[in-house]
Amino acid sequence: MNNDTQFPVPRARKERNASHWALGIEHSAPTVRKLGLVDYQRTWQDMQRFTAARSPDTADELWLLQHPPVYTLGLAGRAERLPQRDNGIPVVNTDRGGQVTYHGPGQIVIYTLLDLNRLGIRVRALVRRLECAVVDLLAEYGVDAAGRDDAPGVYVGDAKIAALGLRIRRGCSYHGLAFNVDMDLAPFSDIDPCGYAGMPVTQARDLGIHDDIETLGRKLVAALQSNIWRIGDEPRPAEAAYASSAPPGDPSSPTLLLRSKCSLVPEGEG
Repeated sequence: MNNDTQFPVPRARKERNASHWALGIEHSAPTVRKLGLVDYQRTWQDMQRFTAARSPDTADELWLLQHPPVYTLGLAGRAERLPQRDNGIPVVNTDRGGQVTYHGPGQIVIYTLLDLNRLGIRVRALVRRLECAVVDLLAEYGVDAAGRDDAPGVYVGDAKIAALGLRIRRGCSYHGLAFNVDMDLAPFSDIDPCGYAGMPVTQARDLGIHDDIETLGRKLVAALQSNIWRIGDEPRPAEAAYASSAPPGDPSSPTLLLRSKCSLVPEGEG
C-alpha cells in the first residue's frame, strides 16, 4: 500500500452504547486512504494482511479506490453465473460473501476495514449503515434509492447501483461496497449480478448526476463516516424508510436489517 494519500475526515463522535459509555471508549475517526486505480488481487491480499496483523489498538481504515476490469466470485458463487464467453475480463475467486460482480474504472470501491467489537455494532448493523450511506448520498442529488430484503445492495427502481460484500474475521471486517458512477456497464450483461439473472444495473451518470468520481468519492466517504461513526442507534432518514415496512416491534425483521444471502459471510462460514 505504498504511494497512498490521506485526506481529513470529520472527528468521530462517541457511540451511545451503554457498555462503551461505561468503559469510557471514544471511537477515533478512521484513516482514509485514497489508493487510485489498483489491482484487485493485490488489494485483496493487502486487506487480508492488514486484518490478520491488526491489534485492538489498530485504527480503522476506509480504502477509496477503483479497479481495472475484473469479475470477482464470492464464496457462494457458482460457475454458471460467470460469463459464458471469453470477453477478456479476468475472474478472481475471492473470500467475500455473495456471488459474482464486476469492478471496473468509473466505479467507486470503498473497502471497510473495521473493528466491529470496538465500534459496538454487529454485522447486520454495519450492512444497514453501508447501504444507508449510498441512499443518503443519492438523496443529495434528488435520487430516490432503497435497499431490498430479497437482494442485497442499493437500487434505483429495479436497477442496482451499488453492491456490497463483506468478510468478517475475529470481529473485524474487510471488503466493502462498490458504487457505479461513470463506467462501461456492458460487462454486467455477461453475468448474473449477485446471482440474479437479468438484473438491470445503473450508474450515477445515467441518473443525471454530473459530479466527477473524485467528488462523489469524497461525499461517499463522508456519508459512511456519518452512518458508521454516528451517535447511538437512532435511525437516520434512510434507515427509518427501510424500517417502515418491518412488523411493529420486530428488530430482527429482514426488511429492517436489509439482509440477504448475498451480502456477507461471517467468520467460519463458506
